[in-house]
Amino acid sequence: MEFDNSFEVPLPPAQAFAVLKDIPRIVPCMPGAELTEIVDPQNYKGKVSVRLGPVALAFSGRIEFESIDEASHSARLKAQGSDAKGRGAADAVASFHIEPAERGSKVLIHTDLSLSGAVAQYGRGVGMIQATASQIIGQFAANLRAQLAETPPMPGATLRRASELMAPVDSAAVPPRPISGLSLIARVVWSRIIALFDKGRT
Repeated sequence: MEFDNSFEVPLPPAQAFAVLKDIPRIVPCMPGAELTEIVDPQNYKGKVSVRLGPVALAFSGRIEFESIDEASHSARLKAQGSDAKGRGAADAVASFHIEPAERGSKVLIHTDLSLSGAVAQYGRGVGMIQATASQIIGQFAANLRAQLAETPPMPGATLRRASELMAPVDSAAVPPRPISGLSLIARVVWSRIIALFDKGRT
């Protein structure tokens, strides 16, 4: 399953790229996500909680930077996770690149997602997975912009030192709130009703 998402940040491309590579900084902006261990600057362990209808899923796994291109402000990440209750697994490869925009930068993301086990059944119907991804990205972008408004990156600032990156992450922080798939169904169905109504008027 492949899908595309995008969002904008009020930073020039070079600074926006530096921020998005700083996984410990941006994970708190991601709904339902929790960073549990920093293996090294390219490898991380974490958890993601998501609710699809009445089913609450919690994935534990790894994220790895497969490639980083500073010149083109692009990167490729690989994520693998398994549901804590053994109901399946998720594997994803996400590529993103940053383009200049009127108010800063536009981040374009292409995701190739594969689900297995029972979780593959939970995510079927009315574009559930695409709608979940869209809502997560939207909330992530809003949270990131709010974070940047409070603590904008300083020009020329470097990311954390390797010795700091190797430290384990305190998982006792505020628990992440899972994205609700029930509200997503309502949004998707409503958008389709509107689309059919508009089509009928043409």
